[in-house]
Amino acid sequence: MKLGASGPLQNTISLSFRGAERRGLPAVAGICIFHIANCRFLATLGRIIERPLQRTAGGLGCFPQKLQHLALCAAAFFLVLVSVPLAHAQEKPLALMNLDCRAYAISSDGLTACAVFHQLGFKKYTIERDNVWTLTSDNKKRREIVDGVRLVQTTIPFSFSIRRIAFSPSGKLMTLQMTILEVSGPDENTQESKLVDLMDINGKEIPVVGTKTSVIENAVQANWLADDQTVAYLLPSDESDLLFQIGLTHPAQGKGEVIFKGHLFTAVAWDPAHSSAIAIEPDKNFDGPIKLVRLDLIHQTDTPLADVPAYLGQLTLSPSGNKVAYFVDGDTLEVRDLSHPQTPTTVHCAYGTFAWGPDNNRILLKRGSEKQANDLVWISIPDGNPTPILHDLIFGSFAVSPDARLIAVAEPGSDHIELYPLR
Repeated sequence: MKLGASGPLQNTISLSFRGAERRGLPAVAGICIFHIANCRFLATLGRIIERPLQRTAGGLGCFPQKLQHLALCAAAFFLVLVSVPLAHAQEKPLALMNLDCRAYAISSDGLTACAVFHQLGFKKYTIERDNVWTLTSDNKKRREIVDGVRLVQTTIPFSFSIRRIAFSPSGKLMTLQMTILEVSGPDENTQESKLVDLMDINGKEIPVVGTKTSVIENAVQANWLADDQTVAYLLPSDESDLLFQIGLTHPAQGKGEVIFKGHLFTAVAWDPAHSSAIAIEPDKNFDGPIKLVRLDLIHQTDTPLADVPAYLGQLTLSPSGNKVAYFVDGDTLEVRDLSHPQTPTTVHCAYGTFAWGPDNNRILLKRGSEKQANDLVWISIPDGNPTPILHDLIFGSFAVSPDARLIAVAEPGSDHIELYPLR
């Protein structure tokens, strides 16, 4: 990423992301997570230890009562410490990344890419420049493909935090969504901005012709399309922070442009393998019904599919591209088969982050806000029955491969990544 005197970082000094949010629970809370079965085992152990203490005049019973209680507490605490590793041991991960991963994704080839938190000192500031590591699904090859310190070729100090990674359908290219924090002017006013960096899976940046850089400024949620030549992304609108425009860039041809001009979208679910998307589009005057629409990103056509009575969030497309789901309120998921989208299926479940399973008949749900640690459950469609996975353990976040056959999970507190087959 080249940022020279004419770039957006001219005459700026960046701060660190001192207030950067951490996903999940603190480490101490993570230690205290264990199964009901372990709780029952502790209770049983307590009864086993207490009986000889009550019945025997000698031996252990000769110790003062406080010492007896202390021994019991020590045994209980030991079991709490080992309960989580024992639960993990019940199913061995395919691969493990013992780094502080703040964002991650899985490619169609099973390659996991992780944005690894990295801070360093610069003059009076602590700045952040995240690194990127990749890990194969057989756990045999792990390497650093992006050194955050060397990535930006500029003498101007600044911080960047990688918030999102997305692979191309071919698995050969990536987009890195970054948040930049900088201070500009003599008053040292803090400014925050966003950009997307384009690169291949070896960390080599892909320049946008005519810009002398590999970045798309102000873009979020960028994805390569099926041709590996086109990038689609969202841009902020002038109307509201909750509405977006869609941009399209062909790096080999130069700087991109806004497509679907005059249209604003609340949410977009990319279908990069088919160079299309499903989106939520409000009425232009904001007094008509909300519409679910299909977007052909190459031919730039906007096809209405159905009126949506309400939309809360989490628009998500199935791996086949045949079904879409989203929350209409805090405990109702609406599912639409795109072959007949006028007839929705309603599923009652708690709001949260979810991904589709490979069979289109269930979703994998982490209940609560995106940054809230929780267990992962399969929710069947349409009855909404929950089925826990990975032994009811708590995770800070998760990501699923494009074919929904692999899942990566982040441990609360540490953000270490584990890769499992998704069943």
